Amino acid sequence: MTQEQVEERSGFSQQYISGLERGQRNPTVITLYELAQALGVSHVELVRPPEET
Repeated sequence: MTQEQVEERSGFSQQYISGLERGQRNPTVITLYELAQALGVSHVELVRPPEET
C-alpha cells in the first residue's frame, strides 16, 4: 500500500505518514489506533517488532 493510499484511508497527510515511517514523528496512541483502523489491522500489529526468520 502506498503512502497516498494510506492518506486516503486515514485522513493523515502523506508527509505525516512519511515522517512516521522514517522515525521523525512520534504518534500518539490515538493516532496509532486510527491508522490501524484505516489499515484494517490491530493497533498492536503496528508496534510489534518484526519476527526474526
